[in-house]
Amino acid sequence: MIVDCAIYREGRRIEGPSDFSDALAKARATGDAFLWIGLHEPTEKEFDLVSSEFGLHPLAVEDALTAHQRPKLEVYDDSLFVVLKPVVYEEKEDTVTTGELMVFLGDSFVVTVRHGEGAPLAAVRNRLESEPEVLKHGPTSVLYAVSDAVVDHYIDVAAELQVDLEELETDVFEPSGSDARNTAARIYNFKRQVLEFRRAAGPLAGPMERLAGAKVPFVEDHSQPFFRDVADHLTRANEYVEELDRLLSDALAAHLAQMGVRQNDDMRKISAWAAMAAVPTMVAGIYGMNFEHMPELTQPWGYPVVLLVMAGAVFGLYRLFKRRGWL
Repeated sequence: MIVDCAIYREGRRIEGPSDFSDALAKARATGDAFLWIGLHEPTEKEFDLVSSEFGLHPLAVEDALTAHQRPKLEVYDDSLFVVLKPVVYEEKEDTVTTGELMVFLGDSFVVTVRHGEGAPLAAVRNRLESEPEVLKHGPTSVLYAVSDAVVDHYIDVAAELQVDLEELETDVFEPSGSDARNTAARIYNFKRQVLEFRRAAGPLAGPMERLAGAKVPFVEDHSQPFFRDVADHLTRANEYVEELDRLLSDALAAHLAQMGVRQNDDMRKISAWAAMAAVPTMVAGIYGMNFEHMPELTQPWGYPVVLLVMAGAVFGLYRLFKRRGWL
């Protein structure tokens, strides 16, 4: 559906026709205005009206409708097509979800198409409307503001993930230890969140470098420094993602090493107790063979002496294993 449709002239919103076709004609007639249409998960029928009026390329229209695209920048004859993937941190579930945001730039118009709840553009539009000196630069200012908002939120999400990682590391290296299977599952789940983040932020580096460097059609030349700033922030976000992934791998390796050490400790304890149980079992087994001529069978103190020998041997083994740290 169409969320908002407005004409902007000299950075200020002006009254215009309610029909976007007439609004585009008015914006082009003035020469210093542009039309900004915002859509949220439009149907094919709704988007056909927009695409036919603005002359959008069929391939870009298909991508905008089906979503599930990688971040990219495509240049067509009559428009520029940019795909962004905003990320959202769900604090209750400690998960990262992604949406999709498509931006079409052309002659005196900009069309934004949003999929999912992760990229509300109302705040971006309100901020731009409060900064007419930025908005007066036309559709390029919208692309910059949207890109800047998406990338800045990457850094915020990375900070939230950093806090979660510190808590996870505390659990991994806790002396008492926690449920090993639960910890391993949390680490793998965390790596999946980081992977989802990487799929959104990583591929965006190429489009931002193009916008910050060489001349791109439908983008004003003097906007390159602003896109370089966005590219710098994106580089920071990607560095955060790489660091998170590396620390998670280290945490997983440390967790597996701790599990190996604990298993070795358990095996040593089991072996020590088995050795202590083997001594009395051996002695009792020998004296249980029912031979007629065995030492001390006829002595009245033979029974307590054998018990004392078994207890002494077990106590000696216990002291030995205790001293060596096996128990």
